[in-house]
Amino acid sequence: MSGRGTAYVSGASSGIGRGAAVRLAADGYRVVLLGRNEARLAEAAAECGEDARYAAFDVTDPAAVENTLPALIDQHGPPTAVLHNAGQTIVGALDQLTPNEWQRQMDVNLTSIYALNRHLWPAMVPGGGSIVLVASTASFAAFPQDAAYVASKGAVLALTKAMALDGAPHGIRVNAVCPGFILTPNLQGFFDSQDDPSGAAGGAAAAAPLGRMGSPEDVAGAISFLFSPDAAFVTGTPILVDGGLMARVPG
Repeated sequence: MSGRGTAYVSGASSGIGRGAAVRLAADGYRVVLLGRNEARLAEAAAECGEDARYAAFDVTDPAAVENTLPALIDQHGPPTAVLHNAGQTIVGALDQLTPNEWQRQMDVNLTSIYALNRHLWPAMVPGGGSIVLVASTASFAAFPQDAAYVASKGAVLALTKAMALDGAPHGIRVNAVCPGFILTPNLQGFFDSQDDPSGAAGGAAAAAPLGRMGSPEDVAGAISFLFSPDAAFVTGTPILVDGGLMARVPG
């Protein structure tokens, strides 16, 4: 067992999840990477070192979670840290979305947390620990043509607070990171869906007062803090990692 216990990371094959997994391994956790793409998970696990493990399955599929996660917990130990990072952006105004698109957005960004938590939470209760949910600046303010994503991330922030209250008696802290424009494959897909992808990317970089888009490593630093003893009195709290985006009054 690694010095700080075992960290389970969903959506770990790329972007924020991959960056966070690498950081948590450096912090001294044994990292268990969860996601759908086995090849990319294997690459990410290799970056995390020899102690890292991975499992490829669909975290939105209750049967797949049921068939995989309990055995992982038995094999690698109960979680001391959990990062719920599985995420997707499905673009469209509410009236433009098909029922399948709406449901898929909710399944990936929200229901996956429920499905994983059903197994990870009871395993964490005896010893306590820390959970971080990846929310968004969209948890606070909306973007046009992004209704399902905004709705799902608003729910993630509300769920963070509810879980924090339920976890406090068990020594489980629950917080959220709220990234702004972080250059990941998911965000690139959003840019690519726009009429002017390069203009959309340039606008995102210019939107933050710090004058750039963030990196997965920027978010991983905030996640590392929330899992650390330095955050021992922090729970139910969102931390914006947005380069100052939400501090600016548009004008």
